[in-house]
Amino acid sequence: MSAFPQRELTTPEIQAAMDGSLHLSPGGRVDAFLPSPMVQNHAANLHFLPDGGLACVWFGGTMEGMGDISIYISTLGPGGWSPARRLSDDPSRSEQNPVLFNAPTGAVWLFHTSQPGGRQDECEIMARVSQDGGESFGPARRIGDFRGIFVRQPLRLGPAGEWLLPGFRCVTPAAGRWTGDIDSAVMLVSRDAGQSWQATEVPESLGAVHMNPVSPQGGILPAFYRDRYAAWVKRSLSRDGGLTWSAPEPTTLPNNNSSVQAIRLADGRIAMVLNPISAAQSQARRASLYDEIEGEAEVQAVTEGPKAIWGVPRAPMALALSADNGASFPVVIELDQGTGHALSNNSASGANRELSYPSILQDPAGHLHIAYTYHRRAIRYVRIDCPTG
Repeated sequence: MSAFPQRELTTPEIQAAMDGSLHLSPGGRVDAFLPSPMVQNHAANLHFLPDGGLACVWFGGTMEGMGDISIYISTLGPGGWSPARRLSDDPSRSEQNPVLFNAPTGAVWLFHTSQPGGRQDECEIMARVSQDGGESFGPARRIGDFRGIFVRQPLRLGPAGEWLLPGFRCVTPAAGRWTGDIDSAVMLVSRDAGQSWQATEVPESLGAVHMNPVSPQGGILPAFYRDRYAAWVKRSLSRDGGLTWSAPEPTTLPNNNSSVQAIRLADGRIAMVLNPISAAQSQARRASLYDEIEGEAEVQAVTEGPKAIWGVPRAPMALALSADNGASFPVVIELDQGTGHALSNNSASGANRELSYPSILQDPAGHLHIAYTYHRRAIRYVRIDCPTG
């Protein structure tokens, strides 16, 4: 297996590489681009299925917010990643941010959002259930009566077996359309195996989204957040297994208003994948996430307080390590580099160059499996040995 070039790839090179095959570098790193028939691919989440196999889900279509955006899945086999299978297809809605969950019964649940156009404040959360380990999924159904609650990060079980699904409210301002200015975090809780749900607010979480709890250590469960104001990754703590949380506070890691994901490693450290860059390090700005499909004038909002910042470069992609439950991250290792240009979501023209929305898992052998958006054109997969020290 040959290694990919250690440089930013061109659009034709990315398209040619999207065959799922695995490429081995001299240092033991493995790379692949997942196969997909769609021009835009974004928001990957990795997941170990009940049989131990590795799956990846993401959304694909022409552009985020469009009606042809659907959920896709691929699985890793000995020869590489399988061709993408489409798991959703509502032509009137943009279906985004998929998450897989292995229920205690053995069923595999798929959760994702569903919204009209760029209206995240009107989204619903949908679920489908697989009884055959992820080979096939039953019909989609809406969970709860929530409107405007988005998901991104994996579920976990609470202290009494509760299903805990992290979410965030996409709040409509008093005037204008949703822009993210006044979003806040919630934890969705089900005490009857996914049949009904309640939303519990995370206190003082204005601007803190994509809540990502990791396994507890010493009775303390930390969660990490994307910052709408593009300053710092934030962290809050739970001492009751994830049912209630402290107010999010800044960590030592910069954030560009883009997703991060963290896990607890087998040795007790926390590993996080992210873009370690903030708005203070770049002047790049855009009107909103959906200005290309709605028009800049339509998304202007009237809100008091801080404003969501969009367009900060989404690169490099890095791995950060913490040995103190996420209070500090003294080790940051670069995984991929590029311009990170994020002033456009256009994948067809190659205008977008972001490396973003990472997902991370550790397997029983200690390897780290990482997936992330590459120029909104492809999902890139990387496997590395877990750094020591």
